[in-house]
Amino acid sequence: MRRQLARANFVYPTPVQEAAIPPALEGRDVLATAQTGTGKTLSFLIPLIERMAVEASDAKALVLLPTRELAMQVLEAWRDLTQGQGKAALVCGGLAEGPQLAAIRQGARLIVATPGRLEDYLKRRLVNLHAVKMLVLDEVDRMLDMGFKPAIQRIAGVLPCDRQTLCYSATLSPAIREVASLYLKNPVRIDIASELKPAPNVKLQTFEVPADKKQELLEHLLETSKGSFMVFVRTKHGADRVAKRLSRAGFAAAPIHGDRSQSQRNSALRGFAEGRHRVLVATDVVARGIDVADVAHVVNYDLPREAEDFVHRVGRTGRASSHGVASTFAAPNETRSLKKIERSLSVSPKRYRVRPNTDRPIQSVALSA
Repeated sequence: MRRQLARANFVYPTPVQEAAIPPALEGRDVLATAQTGTGKTLSFLIPLIERMAVEASDAKALVLLPTRELAMQVLEAWRDLTQGQGKAALVCGGLAEGPQLAAIRQGARLIVATPGRLEDYLKRRLVNLHAVKMLVLDEVDRMLDMGFKPAIQRIAGVLPCDRQTLCYSATLSPAIREVASLYLKNPVRIDIASELKPAPNVKLQTFEVPADKKQELLEHLLETSKGSFMVFVRTKHGADRVAKRLSRAGFAAAPIHGDRSQSQRNSALRGFAEGRHRVLVATDVVARGIDVADVAHVVNYDLPREAEDFVHRVGRTGRASSHGVASTFAAPNETRSLKKIERSLSVSPKRYRVRPNTDRPIQSVALSA
């Protein structure tokens, strides 16, 4: 395991790993609140791999996550750690059923699933979960937001009562406390910077800009900054429109949203991770399922609806010990909403105003603090 961890660049544990791994290795249930990007995945995969190594050959582990992208990334991390040893099954919507069911029937010891598709398999009696010894609920707050509470209840209801359960959430709301009371037994409580706030190593800046100048401002930032950009917009149509305009302007950009097919989403993510796309234009529905290293710049092209969405968007950059920049665009009619978000998060970004000037391109418009 030490060699595998070294290959995964696991040298010094993050706070959540340091706190969660020892009790999990002891077989304790864990309830952890930690933001995305804090190293949660390894904090449950390491105990999971260790436990499966000593359990009977028919024992299984189950990881439930809110989105396909996150499920695929967890499975990839597991494969990196195990060097492809052992069988695993990916169970999620948007992908063909045949390979998923075949992997389960061939003795997969790890099932990484989204609740909707796994519940469907249970209803159709296509999967048996009686041998699950370890359950991980990752980003459970997001799963509840997406309406998966009934599916989680049905899935948990068929699992052995003596299983070990690890539960991870960004916040500890009353709904999360209810989940903990239902599915965890005397859990070890871990609280890693659960306060809703952007990471301190992300430079925050806001631009008061007319709505019809947002695209020009985005292109200006791309021309004057280095590194990859993740751009968040409110609608699927908006994501397609912004990505097309960027492509026409000569920037390698790809959209990702709920109306894109799974192969299109995979292609966009892969191209972005490998550097073939410098810009990924995304909607919030997939934002928390995206885990790409070394994103230099996040842009809130459209204002997020809630402070929590702001934190999760901004959390795509400045991960672990790296630094990043997050820029938020606000049209004149959005400045009040933006200031409300900033007050709720107790943040004071550096503020710029784009001075309207129809005679000159955005590059030569003065930005003043």
